[in-house]
Amino acid sequence: MKVSTDACVLGAVADLVAAQRILDIGTGTGLLALMAAQRNPTAHIEAVELDAAAATQAAANFRASPWSNRLTVHAASLGQFAATQPQVFDHIICNPPFFRHSLRSPDAQRTTARHTAPDSLTFQELAEFAAQFLDPLGHLTVLLPPPEMQHFERDASRAGLYLSSRLVIRHRPDSKPLRYITAFAKQASATNTQELSLHEAASETYSEAFKQLLAPFYLAL
Repeated sequence: MKVSTDACVLGAVADLVAAQRILDIGTGTGLLALMAAQRNPTAHIEAVELDAAAATQAAANFRASPWSNRLTVHAASLGQFAATQPQVFDHIICNPPFFRHSLRSPDAQRTTARHTAPDSLTFQELAEFAAQFLDPLGHLTVLLPPPEMQHFERDASRAGLYLSSRLVIRHRPDSKPLRYITAFAKQASATNTQELSLHEAASETYSEAFKQLLAPFYLAL
């Protein structure tokens, strides 16, 4: 669970250009936070991780990076972090647990990373936190499969968040949507929708769009 293709796409496409305070919720070993630090040379990035071992590894990865002075990890639940009353964030990114009904993994860490409540971060908790701690002009960007995104959109709407943009990720151009990367804001606006195919049609070759997007982060494509 350390690195996944869709998480890398999330880290590469989230609109972080103008953000000065970024939060990565459920950072795992720090992938999204590190990508944010690489993409934005001035932002301060905080990360929250419930699993103590993962948080420890994220902290080690942050220290080993060129951006260690701008990266902070909190080994806590989102509720515990919220209780500290942090300053508002310009952008919040999250690849939340999303397998709502599938079988639990025997690996407890993997289960926490992949499955929703009651044993991990809930969609409602994430939406309500963003509604409280986003800057009025800020954005929350979330990665989920299409069915789970429908559930999250309902919770986001109840919390007072509006769809801002959506990237539809497909394995190939003619395949069904694999993931949605959706941005939410506190103010209503027209929703901009784009698509990305990871591979060329009828091929396992990465698409040119994918290669261009991930070139700054992948050692080889």
